[in-house]
Amino acid sequence: MKRSVLLCLFLLSSFAIMADNQIASPDGNIVVTISTDNGSPHYRVAYKGQVVIAPSALGMVTNIGDYTMALVEKSFETKMVSDSYSLPNIKQSHVDYKANEAIVRYERGEKPAMDITFRVSNRDVAFRYTLHPRGETRVCVVEREVSNFALPDGTTTFLCPQSKPMGGFARTTPSYETSYTLDEPAGRNGWGEGYTFPCLFRRQEVLNGSKGSKGSKGNAEDLWILISETGTDGGYVGCRLVNEKGSTYSIGFPQKGEMNGVGEPTPAMALPASTPWRTITVGPLANIVETTVPFDLVEQKYKPSQEYIYGKGSWSWIIGMDPSCNFDEQKRYIDFSAAMGWQSVLIDAFWDQQIGYERMAELSRYAQQKGVGLFLWYNSNGTWNDAPQTPIGKLNNARIRREEMKWMKDNGIRGIKVDFFGGDKQPMMQLYEDILSDANDFGLMCIFHGCTLPRGWERMYPNYVASEAVLASENLHFGQGACDAEAKNGCIHPFIRNTVGSMDFGGSTLNKFYSADNKRGTVRRTSDVYALATAVLFQSAVQHFAMAPNNLTDAPTWAVEFMKQVPTTWDEVRFIDGYPGKYIILARHTGSKWFVVGINAEEQTLKKTITLPMFEKGTSLSVYSDDAQLNGSVKTVSQNKKQQITLTIPCNGGVVITND
Repeated sequence: MKRSVLLCLFLLSSFAIMADNQIASPDGNIVVTISTDNGSPHYRVAYKGQVVIAPSALGMVTNIGDYTMALVEKSFETKMVSDSYSLPNIKQSHVDYKANEAIVRYERGEKPAMDITFRVSNRDVAFRYTLHPRGETRVCVVEREVSNFALPDGTTTFLCPQSKPMGGFARTTPSYETSYTLDEPAGRNGWGEGYTFPCLFRRQEVLNGSKGSKGSKGNAEDLWILISETGTDGGYVGCRLVNEKGSTYSIGFPQKGEMNGVGEPTPAMALPASTPWRTITVGPLANIVETTVPFDLVEQKYKPSQEYIYGKGSWSWIIGMDPSCNFDEQKRYIDFSAAMGWQSVLIDAFWDQQIGYERMAELSRYAQQKGVGLFLWYNSNGTWNDAPQTPIGKLNNARIRREEMKWMKDNGIRGIKVDFFGGDKQPMMQLYEDILSDANDFGLMCIFHGCTLPRGWERMYPNYVASEAVLASENLHFGQGACDAEAKNGCIHPFIRNTVGSMDFGGSTLNKFYSADNKRGTVRRTSDVYALATAVLFQSAVQHFAMAPNNLTDAPTWAVEFMKQVPTTWDEVRFIDGYPGKYIILARHTGSKWFVVGINAEEQTLKKTITLPMFEKGTSLSVYSDDAQLNGSVKTVSQNKKQQITLTIPCNGGVVITND
């Protein structure tokens, strides 16, 4: 009898260890199942009963232990978590976050080994690892993660290939600046090095179980999956997604050749320590565009040293290139920003040689008298690439960096744009953090270019503004091919890159040509209304637009007046309709002022009737639109009783609707 009871207890205990654990989103639509099979942890994700992540591996291998096998599940604890926070510099100014959390604790050899924490909200799944000391051993190196994402067969991909290290201009790659591939079948691995985050996938089945047309908004909505990471700082490395085989992708560490080969691609950790979060956003495209998961999971690292001033500004380099960074031209751009009612001017590379420190101090005093602040460009470089642009060798050394920042504070400089970083290894991630922390001490905001993806940094670092990490506006100056593809690329970023962090694109020009005289150079293919729309579509709390002083007289008055007034900080974003690379229609608002904007990259004219419940019947609306020849105009209409409006957007054109 005793043997039977003991056998039953043993079987029940074994079943408890091997049983699947589940955690669901507050609304029950997302269900994550965590299992431990033969000592190896796995998870799977379903959305409204449909599998979006098939059983996928969890765990990591370190130099003090292999936490992918021979693990015993010690406990499975769940609770509800909530947070309420406000951030002025992301897509939504106030967020009420609710999620269910599960912590799975594992032992190995009767000693604490690893915890895996899952958070499941109504749009997102996130998980991270926490490693514990092993006796007296309190440090480790993470040699690899086995975390992977097994997507359903037939999934198509929208991905940005990772560059090989030490290539491109002045051997500055990787810098997250390659062209996206759209709707490709899963199973490829980019240029052999995987893909940069974030990574977007589309499941062929639709939410109601039948096939639907691409981008449809009826009952046949497509099911989408966005995979990324957040919370990365100087304590870890920036990761990428690498295809293993078929539709399975895994976490990849930096390439060994990054940073000119200096440093290891593996992170070192003092224990106990937690990794960054791996995030999975699922559902219709609205969930992807509106997600706040990069910020929901992180905390502020230090207090702001002052109240930071966001807003709009001008930037001569995109039109005039390096020669424009001289005293007289920058004074003209200061006057231009002042005339537009903008808050800043960004002065780009070689200012230290072509203007000099003394005259820059004079220029800053002049700008302040006009109510304008200056952002100054810096090269990040120490030893990781060959970029010759100056100032160089100033920000990679703590002592020199702080001396330089003190000079900037003493002379009223508002912020810095730091360019040409060297990859995602831990020392480089630490440099980002050190620059941000020191800059805050001196009241400076930071914009990064030639850089990595921001990973929750708007909330983590209060003086962080935005990163490029995208094939941005400078390419419109450098090649006609980029101009020809401008609308296509513009219809990608709101679905992928800009969903997870502020994007410093530097666009919205009203010049016809990318040249100082507006008569030669690459030709802009998009309309003026398109330029206005992207000022709203592309989210960043500080926007340095590609407009030029000549636009005060050679651009349409209605377009210039719009660019004077358009906000750069937003209370909310609402996705309305679209499909990556084809078209996008969304709405943002600041207070009671709404902006509904759309652009179209398809050859055929887009005609859509949309419902706009934010505008009551009879509301006076300003509608900026293009005719078939991309000639823009603005007219005033009244909202009808159905709260609907029909949009007509030609290829390379746009539309903007605002309440008066």
